[in-house]
This record gives sequence, C-alpha cells and structure tokens, in this order.
Amino acid sequence: MKKILLIFTVICSLVAVVSCQKDELDLKNPNALTTEQFWATPNDAELGVNSIYAMFYKDGMWSRWMSFRLDLTSDEGFSQSPWVELADWTRFNYINYNFWQGNAETWRDSYKAIFRANQVLANVPGIEFEDESRKQSILAEAKFLRAFNYYYVGLLWENAPIILEPSKPNDLPLQSSQQEVYDQVEQDLDEAFADLPIQWDAENVGRPTKGAAKAMLAKVYMQQKRWNEAKLALDFLVIGEGANYSLVANYKDNFTDLNENNSESVFEIQFGDQRRGGTGEDASASVSNNRAQFFAPRGIGWSDGQARFWLVDSFKQEKTVDGEIDPRLRHTLFYPSLFEDFGDKTYGRDWEWGEDEAWFRKGARDYKRDNEDYYSGVNLRIIRYADILLRYAEVLNELGMTSEAYKYVDMVRERPNMSPLAEAYPEIGNDQNKFLERLKMERVFELAGESLRWEDLKRWGDLDTQESVDKIIERDPDFNNFEIGKDIRLPIPQEEVDNNPNLEQNPQY
Repeated sequence: MKKILLIFTVICSLVAVVSCQKDELDLKNPNALTTEQFWATPNDAELGVNSIYAMFYKDGMWSRWMSFRLDLTSDEGFSQSPWVELADWTRFNYINYNFWQGNAETWRDSYKAIFRANQVLANVPGIEFEDESRKQSILAEAKFLRAFNYYYVGLLWENAPIILEPSKPNDLPLQSSQQEVYDQVEQDLDEAFADLPIQWDAENVGRPTKGAAKAMLAKVYMQQKRWNEAKLALDFLVIGEGANYSLVANYKDNFTDLNENNSESVFEIQFGDQRRGGTGEDASASVSNNRAQFFAPRGIGWSDGQARFWLVDSFKQEKTVDGEIDPRLRHTLFYPSLFEDFGDKTYGRDWEWGEDEAWFRKGARDYKRDNEDYYSGVNLRIIRYADILLRYAEVLNELGMTSEAYKYVDMVRERPNMSPLAEAYPEIGNDQNKFLERLKMERVFELAGESLRWEDLKRWGDLDTQESVDKIIERDPDFNNFEIGKDIRLPIPQEEVDNNPNLEQNPQY
C-alpha cells in the first residue's frame, strides 16, 4: 500500500507567495488562508511537509524530465524524438537556454521544492506539538528533501543560488559555487540524520530514514572524492547500525509495483495511479510516473528515449556460472533478440524495432499490460542497496583497500549467478585502476537506466579530458558534441540570469 500518497494534499495556495509585484493586481481572496493563519497546528505542519514530496510528481522532476537529463544525456541513452529541440537537449546542442522541457522547468521545480522545504523549516518551529519527536522528524524530513533537491541542482547546474528562507518575489539571491551547494547539502543531511528514524511504520513508508540520509551523504562526498568521509557514511549502511538492508532474491522486483519498498530499497519515490489529472496544483493532480510512456518502444509509447545498443553487447560478454546470459539483461532492456535469448514475449504483441535498437525496460509495465500511458504507479527506486554495495567497493578501492572491495562486488554478482570477480578477472589483482575500470562495468550491468550514469561519469573524471570523452564517443556518438569544460554542467536558464544581476551564466555559455 502506498499510504503516503493518500495524505498528499495540494496546498500551494497555502504555502506559496504571490508573485505579482503590482499593488493594483495584488487582490486578496477573503476565503484564502494567509501564511500566518495557516502555520498554526501540527496538521498544518504535516500538510506542509507532504507538499514537498508532491514535487516529485511534477514534470520537471522525477515524473518526467529528470530521466531525460540523467539517463539520455549519459552514454547509456539517447533520443531520436521528432521533437528536435527535445532530442537536442540530450546531445549537448544547447541553443535556447530557456527551453522549458530540457532546462527551465527542472530548474523551476527544483526551487519550488526547496521553497516548500524552507516554508516548513521557517514556520514549523513555532507550532506547538504534543509529540515533540514528530515535530523534530518533520523538520528532519524537510532538511533531507531540501538537501536532496540541492544535490541535483549542484550536479546539473553546479553554480546556483542557495536559498534558505522562504522566497519573496523581489528577491535577488546570490550565486554560489558547486562546492558551496554541496556544503549546504552536507549540513542539511547531517542535521536531518539526527532526527530521522532507522525505519518508519507502514503508514509512513516512503519517507527518508537515517539510512537514506547517510546514502545521500555518501553520494555527495563521492562526487567530491572525499573518500574517507564517504566510507564513514557507507559504513553505517553496510556494517554499522543501519545495516538492515539486503538484496532481494528476484532482481526484477526492483522495477515493478509488485514488491515495492522491499529490503533493498534505501530511498524510493512513491508513485500511484489513483489520480489521473494533470501535473498542476489542483486536487486531481497526478501522482504518477510518466517515464514509461516516454521511453517505451515505438507503437507502445512515445519512444522519445532509447538505450544505446552497446549495453546489449556488453551484457553478453560474460556468461553466468551455468553458461547463460546475464539475467539482468532480461529486465534491463528491450531489444530484438530478447525472446530468442530469454523467451520473453514483450508486451504480448509485435512492435517495431531495428536490429540494433534497444529500449530501457526498468519501470515498464509489460508484465501486466500491452501499452503505456502517463499514469504508471511503479515506484522509482532512487537508492537501492546494490548501489550502496558497489559504492562501498569503489570507496574501499580508492582508499587502497582493493582486496577488501572484492567482497561487496561479489555480493552483487552473486544474485545473477555470476562467478566471483577474482575468478572471472584474475588479471585485476590489487591494481586500483584495473579494479575501477571493471567496477564501472559492474555498475552498468546492475544499475543501467536508473539515472545514475551521469553522476558516475562526472565522478570518475571521464568528462574532464578529450581523451576520456573520445572513449565515450565510441559508445555514444552524441558525445561528438560534448565540449570539455562547458557541457559538464547545464546552462542556467537565461531568463534567470537576465532577471537577477547577482547571477552569471555558467562558463563558456
């Protein structure tokens, strides 16, 4: 049961500020609560924090365009959309910096989520609670969600304003560096950790836990190559107090609605199909995931996003202990020989594809229907334990503990029945560089299409030199357009720069 969805209420009229700056247009609705009237009871606080989660369901965020930004821009995916400007934003052809679907909407929705978090953090401390611990956990949730959104602001745009108070229409926030953004992420996560629970009850599944806070800390530390601190954060999840996660037996269970919020889930966005409105702020607004509609094969969905075929070829390079194809391929991609390889009659019908074409399968609903729509209720596993284990191995390797890192890669390889890494690739030994190069592929096989590859490429430095980008071009010709030092970050929407003298456009744009 996705019970957390049942309490999401559209309260933008209660938490938003009026954006009109002309006094003559500043009309007051006598039936609307003011900010001062609203933030009065514990229930108001609950509604306020729930409104932050509601931003997950907006087009600019995890319902739709985040997948384009993180999956299709990486070397795992691409777009052949007839909507040329949309496709251009997955292949580094950034012309109109205000392009809504590729850039401006995600910027706006990120800061809307941050604004809602700031409202909670500014107003909830003044509300009296009988249950003081719940008050503190609400504030911790808001800090986690503010940090979560700032993490992706720092990852995508790098240099952006840090806003820690409820915004006003005439604010002109100062620009901060990526380092300053990440520093704020760390502070919020550290403070959130203290008051988040190890685990929520069934009524509140989907809210962040201490484990989720440590996982996000590990991510931000790793992007900065702060390996010792990343190890301490991951220790909590792997060998410490928070080591209550485990890999589910069936890999497929991470990508359907049949076994959600399972033992492998560290942080999971709760999607549902019980409301079939748009993505605005009305009471019928959707809480669904649109990714499957946009990434489905031709004839099933819009097919605006595809997977690179090198993924299929790579999966087939190493067989299981029993001499079979890696079964993770079956649940990761649609491709022409899927039926021949695994006996899967995809979607129960024929559909159009070329012999070298592939599509992302994770999150698709072919296990129960023969088409897609805008109302997928399949949860999005933002962080799962397999990712944590592979990150732990990466950190140990970076700290010169390569021999200890093998164990955690093998835990992930065991589920698909792959042989231990040392047996399959004895030439790696304790060579850190060789281990990392292999780990890059292990992350592909386990995590392809899960919106992680872009941050991986940035962390590994694979986007920093022409030599390393040339290797990516062999897998993904869209990187012929990639300019070193420029396309590693997005341009700030130009209207934001034009309207705020404290903002400068990102370098080389």
